[in-house]
Amino acid sequence: MSKTTIEQLGELGQSVWLDYISRSLLRSGRLKELIGLGIRGMTSNPTIFDKAINSGSDYDEQIGELHGKGNTLFETYDDITIKDIQDAADIFRPTYDKTEGLDGYVSLEINPKLAYDTQETIEEGKRLAAKVNRPNVMFKVPATDAGYEAISALLAQGINVNVTLIFSLEQYKKTAAAYLEGIKRLLKNKGNARSVRSVASVFVSRIDTAVDKLLDQLQGQDEAASLKGKAAVANSNLIYRAYSKMFSGNEFKEMEKQGAAVQRVLWGSTGTKDPAYSDIKYMEELIARNTVNTVPENTLEAFLDHGVAQETLTPDADEAQGVVNSLQRLGIDINDVCAKLLEDGVVAFEQSFDSLLNAIEKKTRSM
Repeated sequence: MSKTTIEQLGELGQSVWLDYISRSLLRSGRLKELIGLGIRGMTSNPTIFDKAINSGSDYDEQIGELHGKGNTLFETYDDITIKDIQDAADIFRPTYDKTEGLDGYVSLEINPKLAYDTQETIEEGKRLAAKVNRPNVMFKVPATDAGYEAISALLAQGINVNVTLIFSLEQYKKTAAAYLEGIKRLLKNKGNARSVRSVASVFVSRIDTAVDKLLDQLQGQDEAASLKGKAAVANSNLIYRAYSKMFSGNEFKEMEKQGAAVQRVLWGSTGTKDPAYSDIKYMEELIARNTVNTVPENTLEAFLDHGVAQETLTPDADEAQGVVNSLQRLGIDINDVCAKLLEDGVVAFEQSFDSLLNAIEKKTRSM
């Protein structure tokens, strides 16, 4: 039987994870089907859980039971999401074992309202890790100034971390540095580096959405039109070059001898938002070795249907730098764009978190 294009990506060195979770996905057998097609992990966030809980009655029975016990809204949210994460992690456990800890992970977001509070993020990460109690779960921490120390501290405790909401090259470099610092502390404390993994989640499509709007305001300029749809992948290429450099350096090589794994770059927000672009644009253009791409199910299905598995991104980023320089000449600073996207991203997850709690409260009122 021929391999799927997702399995072919795995052979090229790129793992594909699913950017979605719901109870029906877990219980219907659909997730196991997707694993059979080559999916190697799963990511979630407050927006995804908000959609899952609002979309039907899958969670009503558990919400009713927890409400009957006198749980607060947060406690109910906590138990609901952790139940899904544990069940998904158990389904992915064979993948985790087969790949010797490379894949098979499920990600859970730490309360997004703690994004700017280092110590609270650390404590919440430790609490969640103990409550979830699965070796193949990553806990998501945003790449804010407050987040970097939390990332190092959690890794030093042996907790897997998915660093989220990375947009800029600067954020990525700080993220990689935080990872190296965390592993350094873990090793100093005689911890087992082989059992700890992390990914650096770079958000992609939102950059094109923001930059394209700015380019549209420069109507009549041929260069502006020619740059549309190029900023996100160019930015990703520069990040991939930085990754390749940082994890081939002497500092990491010494850690690697003691069992440390690289912190892979994960491409997130890779569903195509602009219908003018290919529905698999951010899968096709970001195929790179030793990376992860987490995709919504419709993008996954599209790539299975008409995607081609071939390496399209390398550490050679001269052309990408040219795109960024051209944008700069037109008055568009990608660093400013990324800073605004980070700010907006934190707010969006906070709003989704509030919406999720409101959905739970609404269901309890009708019980």
